[in-house]
Amino acid sequence: MRRIRTDLILMVALCLVVILLWTSYHPQPPPSNDVQLLIQATQSPNRPPAVSRPTLHLWPRCHRNLSMVNVTGFSDLPERLRNFLYYQHCKHFPLLLDLPHKCGGTDGSDVFLLLVIKSAPGNFERRQVLRETWAEERKHNGAWIRRIFISGTTGTDLQKQRMNKLMEVEHRNHGDILQWDFEESFLNLTLKQVLFLEWLEDRCPRAHFLLNGDDDIFAHTDNMVEYLQGDHGNLSGDKHLFVGSLMEGTGPVREPNKYFVPVQVQESDSYPAYCSGGGYLLSGHTANVLYKMSKLVALHPIDDAYMGMCLARAGLKPSSHMGVKPGGLFLPPKVDTYDPCYYKDVLMVHRFLPHQMYVLWDQVHDPGLRCWSN
Repeated sequence: MRRIRTDLILMVALCLVVILLWTSYHPQPPPSNDVQLLIQATQSPNRPPAVSRPTLHLWPRCHRNLSMVNVTGFSDLPERLRNFLYYQHCKHFPLLLDLPHKCGGTDGSDVFLLLVIKSAPGNFERRQVLRETWAEERKHNGAWIRRIFISGTTGTDLQKQRMNKLMEVEHRNHGDILQWDFEESFLNLTLKQVLFLEWLEDRCPRAHFLLNGDDDIFAHTDNMVEYLQGDHGNLSGDKHLFVGSLMEGTGPVREPNKYFVPVQVQESDSYPAYCSGGGYLLSGHTANVLYKMSKLVALHPIDDAYMGMCLARAGLKPSSHMGVKPGGLFLPPKVDTYDPCYYKDVLMVHRFLPHQMYVLWDQVHDPGLRCWSN
């Protein structure tokens, strides 16, 4: 009996040795990308994977339209405008960093206000301050506020790799970066908007409302939620809303500067009504309409004017709100221009340095703040 038990133990040990030798020479293939994403999601339920799936939004490289050289006066344009015209037809670029779970899946009905903040890769300090101030993800009056920074890429070669690594680290730690592989520039802000609208349609079609703004605005997001909740006929964002600082009776700037739009880009001397691009509020319904119209309207180098063109194409109009101040507040001389009493009732004001934003947000939320009576 003892001999049989000894033989059995030896046989089991021999089998284990054979299994170990076999696995060492026949390693298991790495898990598929979908499995890796599932593992990451299980380990970090509140964070998206650092890099999106390689098959998501992969588009063939868009080549420049060489026929543009035949346009009269093309060769006399600044290089940045020549490049814009070369690639004006390109509306799809690879998505480098994705946020597939930002809105809780394709439903996204719990997102009342989605903060869509335009930010260049190098603006790390601005993003950090916003995460701790008005763009903090939270509930206000029972409504969820969520945050997304949208960005392209900057630099070339090693510099581009380093900046992309910064974005990846932020994405991993905060879960709030959307990045596409196009060159970040002023003339590509419209492209950024169109790419975001496409993402929104795919990833977050049920968000009720959106703030679209720059990363240097002071946005009183508490006031925004209360303003939007006060629109009792549109609480779910299923009706048209596009509100900000209304611009009417304007047209392209023909003198060479940052906003220069030559006739080769737009022959007409007028723009439809639009809201200043520093920041505006819109409903999910209107965002969906803008996405559809963006397929029909050629890209324009001035992103806020482009939004007006898309609205006009759909037969819609933007509206004005006195609490949106893209040019800053017009205050009497010899007063403290950063007195929180001037900002406690606004929706948004442009523009602020990060340290100014950090202090002001704290001050307007001071329960001991005492302001003059109207």
